[in-house]
Amino acid sequence: MKLVHISDIHLTCPGERMGGLDPHRRFTRALDEVRSKHQDADRIIITGDLTHWGEPDAYAALKGALVDLPCPVRLLVGNHDDRANFQAAFPDQPRDENCYVNYAEDLDSTRLIYLDTTGPHTHAGHFGADRIQWLEAQLQDCTHARLFMHHNVMTLGQPAEDKIALVEADRPAFADLLRKHVDKIDYLHFGHIHAICSGTYCGIPFASVRSTGNQSLPDFAETELLHGAPMEPSFAVIDVSEGTTVIHDIPFTWDGPVFSSGTGWDDWAKPVAAE
Repeated sequence: MKLVHISDIHLTCPGERMGGLDPHRRFTRALDEVRSKHQDADRIIITGDLTHWGEPDAYAALKGALVDLPCPVRLLVGNHDDRANFQAAFPDQPRDENCYVNYAEDLDSTRLIYLDTTGPHTHAGHFGADRIQWLEAQLQDCTHARLFMHHNVMTLGQPAEDKIALVEADRPAFADLLRKHVDKIDYLHFGHIHAICSGTYCGIPFASVRSTGNQSLPDFAETELLHGAPMEPSFAVIDVSEGTTVIHDIPFTWDGPVFSSGTGWDDWAKPVAAE
């Protein structure tokens, strides 16, 4: 199973910039990279902050960009999204009985579970009792699961960033559910932090992915401000086989020189200066 994980595309109304960048141009380049080099992907999963201000024109632009792709696309909402405007633009988008964008599908004996971790007028994550109940039902009757979400459900040791993680009130129930099903949850995948971070939580491995727009600069002392810069973007390619997950970071905007070399020992020998 091969999954392309893209996050935090932050689309605006076409022509508007975000953080000094054209988010549409970067997203287009990411999709072009998928089309040219990852035609064997099984899913493209975009974990939220589909737009920057949640405007209808931005969702219309997203819909127009998702054409001629090699596989189905799965969309999640993030804290910058407007759930109502998103659902108006994508009326066939699955959702749960409470109208959260929670849904799941089975692929290669694994249940891919897509979570809606957003709340109104807050950048922090939310996953209350009604959503926990839905997730519990999805985990009950599967043997392997992989969770995709926008927000990190654990704190990461960055005081300012941790203020917009899953809210403290919702963490215990989420963690309890993870521990209960630790033997069947293979991985947690998220975006939101605009950086690569990996580790384990409740005994389950996790990994984040960079944004296609601005990247964050981790700060382990700052308590109020989030730092970022228009650094090089990337997305992730997740290769899954029996008992193994390999995650590749894919830069897609580099246009400088590329140097090639062989893999033999002598290919890396120090050149001898001509006499």
